[in-house]
Amino acid sequence: MRTLRSPARRRRDVFIGWTVGAAVALMLPWTALQAQATPSRSTAHVAAGLQRVSFHGYQVRVPTTWRVIDFTRRPHACLRYDEPAVYVGHAGDQSACPSHLIGGAPGLQVEPLDARSAKELAPRKLLASATGAVPQAQLPARGPVQVAVQAAGVLVTAVYGAGGSIRAKAALASGRVAASAKTTTLRSVSAAPAAPATVTSPGRYLGQGFDACTAPSQSAMHAWRIASPYRAVGVYIGGVNRGCGQPQLTPNWVSHQVASGWHLIPTYVGLQAPCTSFYNRTSYDAATARAQGRIEGRDAVAKAGALGIAPHSTLYSDIEGYDSTNSACVTAVLNYLSGWTHVLHGNGYRSGVYSSASSGIRDLSTSYNSPVYIRPDSIWLAWWNDAADVNSGPYAPATQWRNHQRIHQFAGNVSESYGGYRMSIDRDFLDVGSAAAVKHGCPTNLNFTAYPTLRPGSKGAVVLAAQCLLTSRGFYSGAITGTVDTSTGAAISTFKSSHDLVPNSTLGSRPWTALLSAGRTPILQMGSAGKAVSKLQRALTASLGQTLAVNGSFGRRTRQAVKTYQTTHNLTVDGTVKASTWRALQTGL
Repeated sequence: MRTLRSPARRRRDVFIGWTVGAAVALMLPWTALQAQATPSRSTAHVAAGLQRVSFHGYQVRVPTTWRVIDFTRRPHACLRYDEPAVYVGHAGDQSACPSHLIGGAPGLQVEPLDARSAKELAPRKLLASATGAVPQAQLPARGPVQVAVQAAGVLVTAVYGAGGSIRAKAALASGRVAASAKTTTLRSVSAAPAAPATVTSPGRYLGQGFDACTAPSQSAMHAWRIASPYRAVGVYIGGVNRGCGQPQLTPNWVSHQVASGWHLIPTYVGLQAPCTSFYNRTSYDAATARAQGRIEGRDAVAKAGALGIAPHSTLYSDIEGYDSTNSACVTAVLNYLSGWTHVLHGNGYRSGVYSSASSGIRDLSTSYNSPVYIRPDSIWLAWWNDAADVNSGPYAPATQWRNHQRIHQFAGNVSESYGGYRMSIDRDFLDVGSAAAVKHGCPTNLNFTAYPTLRPGSKGAVVLAAQCLLTSRGFYSGAITGTVDTSTGAAISTFKSSHDLVPNSTLGSRPWTALLSAGRTPILQMGSAGKAVSKLQRALTASLGQTLAVNGSFGRRTRQAVKTYQTTHNLTVDGTVKASTWRALQTGL
């Protein structure tokens, strides 16, 4: 279970990120650093415990203990905040990073001030002087903070909390611009305008989701939308302990994912329990902890609004596992979360809490009816029992947060690949904001001798199956009625559009095939058995237009049906279902 691991061990893991640094990232040998496009350090400053890093004519001094990672040499290195580091250049897609990280260490990223970095410009960015320095008095108590150094054409992003503020501020104050540096003014790069806050997240959804340490690329999201069983994704919108960089997370990214059928889980990684060893923690004093929660709540609301995530959305405070036998620590956490919830409610947002089932969730459950604390609206429990449901076991009774107010993180640090994009993720099951009658999975019958074309007005058991599958894939949130009504027709149209099929309210052979085959894609062959084989048999029945017994057993008839399908679609005809055959099925061929 993620939140039960010790912080020290977690910080040695590798994750996706907004400024994340590098168990797998390269610690560059200084002898290989050349010219302005790569970092360099001064021997004189090494003796004083400092090294000089130079990029595009901008020089900054940081402690010699900080790592230096060059994205031009290692484009897939992780941008991470769990260890002090300096990153130079634009971050890559971060696809090689594992699923989660708690940060808080001081760090810098120095990248070109161009059209790409302009998308990440914050409204309250600072401007460096002509020499490249920023007086420490102008810097906030904690980051992140962005500094546009126009005289060198670079954007510097500094991340730090209370523990690393002195070193990070000193680094920014040490900034210098070489005489040969190329100037880039902000007028020559246009920052993306702030999007109106119109997205309500996560919305109404019952089904599977995932969370990764960084918002995936648009191409990865598109591929996973088509081929994966997931329709919800956790995104880390801010917080002093956010461990990963978010080069993709922009208002446009948010609006595009929601329009494509994704449900977002906005997560804020703020101060952690005082009895942990994280970089940034709450006070043990109850009144101070509650005040800290209010401060962080205001920041979360601002971060959500800047991304276009509107009021009525649920924002989740990430509280990692802690020692729940420490009563003073428990009191501090509950007061912090009360302050957080108070501010969110005052700004029209709903409050959610992610935590270990055995610490934060159990403590919230114990205080469920307490008049001292303000109860959050939703819980997200980390309990890695591999059960895709919202059962909280012994940690919280089913009578609490029972009205579609739960997310269960049931597995973690797993690697999955869909459509050629591999990510390390944690798996979640959501029952949020939905009045749908579907339980987890699909309780209705999915096995039919044929999957006839459904049109507006169609009725029957096959329609129940279609509605159930569309719900589990995140395209439908209405009642399971057994009738193709207006809302069902709209869901069918959206699903077809997401699979590059003509968008309309008719569910024919191709969309049936794509709908029935969605999900995991294991290699199947003679002798295979289980749910994946049943899924394959249903999809082949829909695609080939001939009845194939759905029994979960890969026998001779299933193998012959696979070979017929492979022949029809010019695939390798071997009777084994590998990635190419799954890909064809999941695109509706």
